Amino acid sequence: MSIEGNKVLIANRGEIAVRIMEACADLGLPFVALYTKEDEYSGHVDVARRLGGNDSLYRIQNYLDAGDILSVADESGATAIHPGYGFFSENYRFARRVTERDRPMTFIGPSWDVIRDLGDKINTKRLARKLGVPTVPGSDRAIYDELEAEAIAESLFEFQTKMGISRPVVLVKASAGGGGMGIDEVEDMARFRQTYRRIRNYSLRTFNDEGVLIEQRVFNFNHLEVQIASDRSGINPVHFGTRNCSVQSPGLQKRIEVAPGFWPENLAYTFDAQKLLNDITEYSLSIAREIKYDNVGTWEWIVTPNGEPFLMEVNTRIQVENGVSADIASVNGDSNVNLVREQIRIGLGEDLGYTQKDVSFDGVSIEYRLIAEDTETGFTPWVGKINELDWMKEDWLSFHTHVPLDRPYQIPTEYDPNLALAIIWGKDLAEAKSRGLAFLNDLKLKGADSSGSSMKSNIPFLIEKTENLLEF
Repeated sequence: MSIEGNKVLIANRGEIAVRIMEACADLGLPFVALYTKEDEYSGHVDVARRLGGNDSLYRIQNYLDAGDILSVADESGATAIHPGYGFFSENYRFARRVTERDRPMTFIGPSWDVIRDLGDKINTKRLARKLGVPTVPGSDRAIYDELEAEAIAESLFEFQTKMGISRPVVLVKASAGGGGMGIDEVEDMARFRQTYRRIRNYSLRTFNDEGVLIEQRVFNFNHLEVQIASDRSGINPVHFGTRNCSVQSPGLQKRIEVAPGFWPENLAYTFDAQKLLNDITEYSLSIAREIKYDNVGTWEWIVTPNGEPFLMEVNTRIQVENGVSADIASVNGDSNVNLVREQIRIGLGEDLGYTQKDVSFDGVSIEYRLIAEDTETGFTPWVGKINELDWMKEDWLSFHTHVPLDRPYQIPTEYDPNLALAIIWGKDLAEAKSRGLAFLNDLKLKGADSSGSSMKSNIPFLIEKTENLLEF
């Protein structure tokens, strides 16, 4: 199926909007770019003018205004919508609306029913368990009976004691909640019944559903991911390896990602790390095949210190860190792998065109998220104007940013303070770390707030965390 004749509306901003524009240009596809009043001076607007001309730009009120976005789509003649990440990227109702309206368009992501089914954590856990895929111990459905809830909690405390956990903790969660709402921790059965009743009542008041989930709380773990791509047939998924996203802020927001997920060539682990990577990859593919996953997606895992993997969730979208997986991959010997480009191509109906045996991997890649934040005061966002951004140009470095380089840039407070992504490749972990430190120490990122105080960024934190990457 040819992708010619399509026009892609990019329903996003910043760095991912730039990467989607560049991917569209690579594929010879016209695009429509959006911006808000707050983003008027963003570099993604400059890139849109350069690659698509002034006619490619449309101003909207809000990136979360579906009506506004669809109106622009109709006015511009767009045939497809790429949601990027965040915003509408995992909203199955929006994806369904895009594809089933009077003037249907293509949603560049999985089919809406796949987004719906994998976005439901209970459904995902149930599907995984049916296939023998390990999940975080606990209920795989909402619990409404107090005695059943107590029995599950008791089994989880026993399980953690057997694992040698000195301070077992069970999570009690409102099954209809989201975004961290309606969750509490319990350290013993004496408190469990009181907590269960409180969460159940909260859930009934807030969500009109008193169902509760009971899960094990895992503290000491590594966060690994498996990157998967499949075309619209849903029958031929391939993986683009694993990555480790364990360097995070206290709020569990990722700051460094490394591909592959472990490095057993030079690091010692207390378990068979290569087998672990192979296992989570095959587990992820088994779910993709079962549900006929039909675009790019990420299977997120937690791994305990003794090498036990548990599936956390599936992200049915492109992720910020897609480039770190592409950086170590080749397809049919071609190392110019671009997963955003692949996502658009297969999303518009082209066959994948290769199988797993055509995908190979080489080296180690590190992605740094450069963020305006004060890591010494709880990673609070820094607000001010960037006056200088410059970095070394190397063939082993990819740099993605929406910060304009020809003028000062006021960081809009309405959005997250992410500034750029730097992706560094090395033939092995030692070389990647050495190059990463050279990049970070050379990087020039300067600015000032309204009082004239110098800019705060997470560069010192990234330098500190580079030393022990992939150790466990």
